[in-house]
Amino acid sequence: MNIDYLINITIPMLEGAKMTVLLFFIAIILSIPLGFVFTLMAISKNIVVASIAKGYIYVMRGTPLLLQLLFLAFGLPMIPVVGEYIVMDRFVAASLGFTLNYAAYFAEIFRGGLLAIAKGQYEAAQVLGFSKFQTTTKIILPQMFRIALPAVSNESITLIKDTALLYAVAVPELLHFAQTAVNRDFTIIPFFIAGLIFLIMTLVLTGFFKWLESKLKFE
Repeated sequence: MNIDYLINITIPMLEGAKMTVLLFFIAIILSIPLGFVFTLMAISKNIVVASIAKGYIYVMRGTPLLLQLLFLAFGLPMIPVVGEYIVMDRFVAASLGFTLNYAAYFAEIFRGGLLAIAKGQYEAAQVLGFSKFQTTTKIILPQMFRIALPAVSNESITLIKDTALLYAVAVPELLHFAQTAVNRDFTIIPFFIAGLIFLIMTLVLTGFFKWLESKLKFE
């Protein structure tokens, strides 16, 4: 096993890692605000709105992400009559699947953050003359985000690892190139390199969230 071989198999995997990172950013940027919308719906006093949100969260958290990806990538086109009109690019289908799935998890995280805030905070804001909008944006949301940040951090790290599921819907990402090298060269070295790349990505992500937690702690 020489250096040239390691370089030759690592370069394609790094190209695949670009797809991994792209999916991560798309999913995290879209799922966090969508999750917060579902949180607001779930705690709504409107029974219909709350039931829709709770039902959505239950279904998305109660079924495997892999099943959801397979349904979006391969199942939707098989629906009678309308199937041919909702065929998506595999990467688009995967991005949609990850966004919808993780939005449900973030919704529960944010709901937990809101429930952790004492009711006295709302009453104190009302006494001080804050409007409902000011109370929400200046008092409630900052506290909710601080409370939810550790859970958001853990979920984000899980997301970066779950991107390996792109392999199941035929999107050429990091694991795809690792498996190709293993099958071609009959060696498990590519798996170790793929694992190392994932460890580096999670290390960077962990460091970012630790820095963010320390910043918010003193604000």
